[in-house]
Amino acid sequence: MDGIHIDVMDGHFVPNLTIGPVIVEAIRPLTRLPLESHLMIENPSYYIDNFIEAGSDIISIHAECYGVSAQRRLGNGFVPRVVEKIDVGKAKADIQKIKKRGKKAFMVMNPGTPLCIQSLLKEIDGVLMMSVNPGFARQKFMPDVLSKIRDLRSMFQGDIAIDGGINETTAADAVKAGVNILATASYFFGASDPTALVRHLKSLNKK
Repeated sequence: MDGIHIDVMDGHFVPNLTIGPVIVEAIRPLTRLPLESHLMIENPSYYIDNFIEAGSDIISIHAECYGVSAQRRLGNGFVPRVVEKIDVGKAKADIQKIKKRGKKAFMVMNPGTPLCIQSLLKEIDGVLMMSVNPGFARQKFMPDVLSKIRDLRSMFQGDIAIDGGINETTAADAVKAGVNILATASYFFGASDPTALVRHLKSLNKK
């Protein structure tokens, strides 16, 4: 699936602060491609309608917003969210809020969160697997996430996307594990020939 992935950070769920609905609204008239708003924010329920009204086609919400967090402190002081299980009812309510507006709902999982969304798989359109801790660009791909993707693919036929540390090697590994959507940033924008790069990435599904 072609599309534009838009990272939204609130300075709480992750330490960085980025764009809001106004940027999605500005992008919407410029392209017919689907716009995915990846909500790395504390209370996604409060903002789902805003991002849909701004022009988002896909709303991606974090599993970690619906469970109890465990602290795993990194060297820079950032504590990425990790949950062992989620409040299924609360998550379903937000998923239905998205789908009732005619948009696609993706559930996102941080690298340290185990596969805990099995009860939601019939409700969602896709899963976005983070292969780096969210909030910072140019991080190294975490290969442990590949086994989680393989397990998910064995039980889920919808879209599986991956975000973080994607390059020529990790893209191929992710597709082999079961991913069909690659969110690229530095890899795409740093390419000497972005068109050729996109063509190459699409060819991975055919190998």
